[in-house]
Amino acid sequence: MTMDFAPINLTHHFLIAMPGLMDESFSRSVVYMCEHSERGALGLIINKPSTMNMQSLFEKVELQLGRADLVELPVFQGGPVHTERGFVLHDPMSHISSNAGQSEPAYASTLAIPGGLEMTTSKDVLEALSTGAGPKRVLITLGYAAWAQGQLESELAENSWLTVEADNQVIFDTPIEHRYDSALALLGLQAWMLSPQAGHA
Repeated sequence: MTMDFAPINLTHHFLIAMPGLMDESFSRSVVYMCEHSERGALGLIINKPSTMNMQSLFEKVELQLGRADLVELPVFQGGPVHTERGFVLHDPMSHISSNAGQSEPAYASTLAIPGGLEMTTSKDVLEALSTGAGPKRVLITLGYAAWAQGQLESELAENSWLTVEADNQVIFDTPIEHRYDSALALLGLQAWMLSPQAGHA
């Protein structure tokens, strides 16, 4: 018997891992959903820093980092797929284009996400940051999270995730160690409410 799920679109939402989700990549994770359709879903984990910071990433790709505000920012573990590739979540660039009325993204390989952010996989955005320009707020991950057709819906049915509309402030402005709790707070929840076991705050 196949289960039919009502179509839902979680683009520009957070997936918040439930305590029972023990998978190493996703335990206590907050995933920002860049794309969700009947074909599947793609998201970036926004609260799991890697050991690399922006300065070392730029050295690795042989660019200067021209933005002092970004030097110490960590590069994140975005998910278990294509962990050698970089993904840049950022404020939209199209609105600061010099061509009036232009709505095209300023970079190649850019996905405009309904909800006001963009996700770029091309090196253009790093080159802009190297000159001191580029988007005001950025979050760079290595790798991403992906779900095949119907897979995310199955995980939601198993209560692996909570979902809530994304808040860009949680992505860019909230200290990393508070992002899980801040995402839960958007639902009016605290972590201790989710766990049936005592002592797991």
